Amino acid sequence: MEKTWRWFGKKDKIKLNMLRQIGVQGIVSALHDVANGEVWSLEAINEYKNYIESFGLRWSVVESLPVSESIKYGGQDRDQLIDSYIKSLENLGKAGVTTVCYNFMPVLDWARTDLYHEWEDGSSSLYFDKAKFAYFEIHILEREGAEKDYTPEILIKVEELKKTITEDEKNDLIDSIIVKTQGFVNGNIKEDDQNPVAIFKNLLALYDGIDKDQLRQNMKYFLEKIMPICEKWNIQMCVHPDDPPFSLLGLPRIVTCEEDIDWFLNAVDNPHNGLTFCTGSLSAGLQNDVPKLAQKYASRTKFVHLRSTNVFENGDFIEAHHLEGRGKIIDVIRIFEKENPTLPMRIDHGRLLTDDIDKGYNPGYSFLGRMLALGQIEGVMAAVQSELQRN
Repeated sequence: MEKTWRWFGKKDKIKLNMLRQIGVQGIVSALHDVANGEVWSLEAINEYKNYIESFGLRWSVVESLPVSESIKYGGQDRDQLIDSYIKSLENLGKAGVTTVCYNFMPVLDWARTDLYHEWEDGSSSLYFDKAKFAYFEIHILEREGAEKDYTPEILIKVEELKKTITEDEKNDLIDSIIVKTQGFVNGNIKEDDQNPVAIFKNLLALYDGIDKDQLRQNMKYFLEKIMPICEKWNIQMCVHPDDPPFSLLGLPRIVTCEEDIDWFLNAVDNPHNGLTFCTGSLSAGLQNDVPKLAQKYASRTKFVHLRSTNVFENGDFIEAHHLEGRGKIIDVIRIFEKENPTLPMRIDHGRLLTDDIDKGYNPGYSFLGRMLALGQIEGVMAAVQSELQRN
């Protein structure tokens, strides 16, 4: 597989010459300065592509060309927004950047409650605490009916937390869930927004009455509209699994498991409609056997994210070491190196190591932590390739 790296543009504290020196071959990035719903011009795409190539790298994957919320919930302007999306895809195709990772998660992209959960060795990683998330829903968002989505055991923990949580801890929770994991890319909420909770509530209200079936139909509508331009320019669309792969905030999630993946692949049965296979997102759902899914969907996978999680009995999960946890990354690499070896692959999320702490990296996207994981994965890939050559 091609070794790629998520890079956040010229303002990223991690520079492209650093990435070439550690063995990265391709860049995964986007035009982050273009507002959601606006057309990516051919000129801007080519300028960005040429800049990446000037460092001896290639722009391997667009992650992501954001799907506007109105497309997801089926707003009155969705056709206009889809037309803009199609123009951006056409310009990407003309520039030769033809793998596009996107998601169809309502309002909230990936969700964590703790961005710096400390391990015994002093490093830290991302963590999802179900009781903290429930507290956020019930007592900060005050979402009607939120209590019904949680077990009595979780609700007891919520009430205990209510008695002890400080204002600073509440603000940290808001930052972790709806600001710092969303705002550093083309998110709905930015770090300088004055009232992120109010903005978030307004976004949730847009999905009133949207259930799983309706969200699925809206995804199908979107895919059917864009497939002709994908066919013309050989663009590979690859949806990212929901992270985490279960319902949050009373919103439907439609890319969580085998049944969901089967549905969207069959609903628009086109070779340009594919999957971003994220071992981390899928492994956070106990319903998922990750290697089994990799084997089943190898031919429809267009892009691979490699990370892993440990899931606890109470439903919490933590980002695990890349060679441990439920992601079963070694098994997954064996499958893709055999079945679809030209895929772009990137290390997803990394631990925050001591020398990364004061660098101001985006949560989950440290340099040393990801470089360590890349070295581990590169070794696994070399061993697997050697096995395949012998066999």
